[in-house]
Amino acid sequence: MSGLVPGLPPAGRAAVRGGIVGNYVDQINIFLPVVALAPALTTLAGPHAGATAGALVIAATLVGRPVGSMIFGRISDRVGRTSTTKIAIAGTACASLAIAAIPSHELIGPLAIALVIALRFIGGIFLAGEYTSAIPLAMEWSRPKRRGLVSGLIMSMAPWAQSTIAIATAILLALLGPQAYAEWGWRAAFVAGGLASSALLVYYSRKVADAPAVSTRRGPTEGSLGLRAVLSGPYAGAFWQSFALMTGLWFMTNMVVIVAARRLADDVAFTSGQVAIAMGVASIAQALVMSVTGHLSTLVGRRRFLVGWGLLAATVAPVTWSFVMGQRALLPVAAGMALLQVVTVTAYGPMGAYLSERFPAHVRATGYGTAYSLSIVGPALYFLYLPAIEDLLGHDGAVMAVLVVGGLLVAAAAAFGPALRPRELDADVESVAERQRVGART
Repeated sequence: MSGLVPGLPPAGRAAVRGGIVGNYVDQINIFLPVVALAPALTTLAGPHAGATAGALVIAATLVGRPVGSMIFGRISDRVGRTSTTKIAIAGTACASLAIAAIPSHELIGPLAIALVIALRFIGGIFLAGEYTSAIPLAMEWSRPKRRGLVSGLIMSMAPWAQSTIAIATAILLALLGPQAYAEWGWRAAFVAGGLASSALLVYYSRKVADAPAVSTRRGPTEGSLGLRAVLSGPYAGAFWQSFALMTGLWFMTNMVVIVAARRLADDVAFTSGQVAIAMGVASIAQALVMSVTGHLSTLVGRRRFLVGWGLLAATVAPVTWSFVMGQRALLPVAAGMALLQVVTVTAYGPMGAYLSERFPAHVRATGYGTAYSLSIVGPALYFLYLPAIEDLLGHDGAVMAVLVVGGLLVAAAAAFGPALRPRELDADVESVAERQRVGART
């Protein structure tokens, strides 16, 4: 990782490393209830707990994240990135450790799952605060020619974290057995997540500081504009263009990660072990490719990359989905899932840099976090809109249609954004954002 931070002072090197490792820890805490808690829901929601209990836990995090991005984005733009990141990390650690300590349904009844849902909502707020501050901070410290590369490495931590949680859960289930895991084994995963956040807090407290060139440009008058300036004020154009782009990415993510895993079990008739292998291979492929797509966007230009990748997704992803769902052997399914995730969600690679470059310092965290988090909500309601599309286009046709829409939305939204050619990116993130601001005025 030393090659990423040549010439930076110690605080800058720490901020870039913290952005990468911190997003891994952040994503671990995001994925914990999705994977690690699922086999233990009966101990918290009762012996008759159904899918609704798990959905409510996930939904609580989902709702908390946009709220957190708005709250902590505002704080970060006014107070500073490092201080805000530390507050958010501390809150994340406390929420995860508190969930690990919740008594079972047998002891306190429905209050157990109610506490989990409440803590996941609170945790979602702090989780959003963490990436809303830490990722723009890493971008503000990054050297221009490496900003895209750092962005790709940061974003690739999501699939790495997902794989880690899946593997850890499988190991604990195998070692402890389903009953012991449901009783107490799942708590170890949440303790690990809380302790990882605690260690990250120590790291940020000792080593990380705000980028001086950025903090001196964050004036109190401009900073007071806050969320209103982003949603309906002078930066509304940048925000809604970024929001549309991210919405397209989230549409594809839900299809190729969440819906795909369920369809492999229901339609392809894979065992849980086969599903885990296929999705694990796909996650690794996704992580490896995503780690370089950020740098690729620096070499060819952000708009050119995103338009091209969106069109690639819209054309290749539906065909790949059809191929995967027609297979019954593990090898072609795993290879197909890897290709499916590579041509779609690896477009996240440059987004840490791109969203940071769209907003100046005094609204950067607000714009970044809100565009990234608020756009999650609509695509996450796929359980409402997907059945209606199935009535028109069929079981697989509905998913294929959403993939086409997601890819075209990414391409169209990127086409309406700035070119951000390689020569334009050869400057610090604040200069890039300021040039767009001046260009919009003229």
